[in-house]
Amino acid sequence: MEENSENQNSTEHLPKSDGEFDPKTMRKAKPGAQKLGFMISELMTKLTGGDPVCGGCGKDYAVSVTVASGNVCNQNLNDGDSCFWRCGMIDLSVNLNGNDEGIDEMFHSILSRNENCESSGGKVYSVVVVNKEDDDVDGVRVVVGKHRHAWLVGKVEEMGAVSSIANVFVKFFMNGGKEEGISKNEFMPVGADGRVVLSFSLLNANPQDWIYDWDFQKIDEDLLAPVVEALAPIANVTVESQVNSNEWHLDTSIAAGGRSKVLQFVVYVPSAEECPLQLQLPSGKISTTNGFISPMWGGVIVWNPPRCFRSSKSMQPQKHTLTSEDLQELLEVSLGQLRQLFGLKSNNLYVGESGMSSVLSSERGFTEWELDALSRQHTCFNLHSCATTLGSLSRLVQSLPRMIIKDEIGKQVKFSLEAANLAQTNASSGIYEASAVSSRQARALAEDAFFHPSIMSISYYSFEHCFAVYTPFFLPVALHVLLASAKEWRRYKQERTKYFTWISKTKAE
Repeated sequence: MEENSENQNSTEHLPKSDGEFDPKTMRKAKPGAQKLGFMISELMTKLTGGDPVCGGCGKDYAVSVTVASGNVCNQNLNDGDSCFWRCGMIDLSVNLNGNDEGIDEMFHSILSRNENCESSGGKVYSVVVVNKEDDDVDGVRVVVGKHRHAWLVGKVEEMGAVSSIANVFVKFFMNGGKEEGISKNEFMPVGADGRVVLSFSLLNANPQDWIYDWDFQKIDEDLLAPVVEALAPIANVTVESQVNSNEWHLDTSIAAGGRSKVLQFVVYVPSAEECPLQLQLPSGKISTTNGFISPMWGGVIVWNPPRCFRSSKSMQPQKHTLTSEDLQELLEVSLGQLRQLFGLKSNNLYVGESGMSSVLSSERGFTEWELDALSRQHTCFNLHSCATTLGSLSRLVQSLPRMIIKDEIGKQVKFSLEAANLAQTNASSGIYEASAVSSRQARALAEDAFFHPSIMSISYYSFEHCFAVYTPFFLPVALHVLLASAKEWRRYKQERTKYFTWISKTKAE
């Protein structure tokens, strides 16, 4: 993982140390560059803490700093030289307070030209700081793009720039937008087989009032397909839908009985008696989305029909179809709920100790840096689950010496360890998508080995079960043996008594 920081319109110059040259620019390095890079690295270490967090970047990153002021451009020297921000890439007179979407695409177009960074394997995250001394507005405006870069515009001092850069790197690019970081016990709603089923249900409370239907195929093709594609490295996502009017069974998914994770997204259409139905927040305010989530289960949205505000007495039961505008709004809320289920925020405004930051949303539902954070987190969880499952399998085999391990189980364990090793290697190299796929395979193979039918039959084959099975066969034989033994014992006692009687008579004579 490599991180770039670009300071423009600044008087600091940033190569490594006095007397050392940058081989690309042949410019002499100055002490300020090394100092600024060191300050950013130190603050990032302080923010992340000494104990590496599972799913974070740890200490496996390098910080590169570029300072441009007029015609002067200097850079510090480290392992990330090949991914430096090239001097003169943008015009400093460009207004960065305008169209954020256009600026974001401009930065993406510029940064994606560096072929050395693309071929290095690791991810490169960039923060552009534009110091506007003549800006009439006080403060710094922070915008995080939907790719892997952010920009800060305003009156920026050196310490303020260092603090803002470090906070953007740690809070967003490392922790996925979480102020407190990633919890060690945090996991994502993905099944043991690496599958996630998004089940959308439209529930009509009272079909006597109205029945609503939807063109879900259009939603799936136009709106949900980009989301499924974005989450492909993390999970094999499938989508299904249903419309229920007479009964409200939600466990009709084809994967409900397997090891796949089913996330329910319910759109509830209230009856005429309870319409309009509004959800109230704990603060007393009315919910703007009129929905809520249940962790690891899904989300619910209450949708009030447009005719809800008319008199229900004159209404006749009719069948309606949700408009494309209504579907768009419902999907946006469902997408926000999906983001919350994956541990991300549903809005694009972040307020924390580091100040207020604006985050651009992606048409795929997840930005690139969010997907990187999810991939790292999911890889860590899968590897931990894989190690735990294989450890349990090892202890189970050792506790049952009579167990015969089939070759198929041995191959599953072998392939699981190979996939886990590959996932760890890719994660260390910054290839997060491949590491997520490999870790998912490692976990699935470990689960398949542990829950193999042959192992399950032996692990639940207790001694009492053996006794109950074989008693009907051995009881008749054992009964005859016992009767014969008792008969022989009685005969032995009789013969022994006769013998001692004969001995007594012999001595008496």
